[in-house]
Amino acid sequence: METNRQIAEQMIALAYPTIPISNDTKKLLASLLVRIDLKKKDKFLNKGEICKYIGYVQEGMIRQYYYKNNKELTEHFACEKTIFICIESFLRQEPSNLIAEALLNSVVYGVSYDDLHKWGRENYELETVFRGWLEDSLVLSQRKTDSMRFETANERYHRLLREHPEVIRLAPLSEIASYLLMTPETLSRVRAGVL
Repeated sequence: METNRQIAEQMIALAYPTIPISNDTKKLLASLLVRIDLKKKDKFLNKGEICKYIGYVQEGMIRQYYYKNNKELTEHFACEKTIFICIESFLRQEPSNLIAEALLNSVVYGVSYDDLHKWGRENYELETVFRGWLEDSLVLSQRKTDSMRFETANERYHRLLREHPEVIRLAPLSEIASYLLMTPETLSRVRAGVL
């Protein structure tokens, strides 16, 4: 089992792998981590709650989704060793429209909004790491938007297969189809090579 220090180092590497971060900052981040064990279908965040944590998936997978016209639409899959955030709710500390749910039994480490803001004012390196996580989240959102605008259904599926094969392997097809903004029937045709 990995220590909080090792988890903190993994999280820091996701933000800025080439920027050296002091041992003191790594130790500080390790001390701020909150372990959250989730069983399959447990909620990390419910609609209407305020997102209090940036999450890091140590084990398992988290799905972020919302409802539109009484239908679940998948916004994001967070796989092992990745950061996830309900960015608007977290940054503004307002109720979320997203739901974050464990797709599998999962271990998530959270860093609270309050701790990041308190210690970020005192520790520039921690503030830099926080900024890196936010930048990555924004870039990921932009890439998804661009993919939906510019890629065919076939290209979107193969990108997901190439970049996150674990999602294809572990997530239900209906949730994958929703994430890729296609019907389950279209996804079946793409998988069969018809499109």
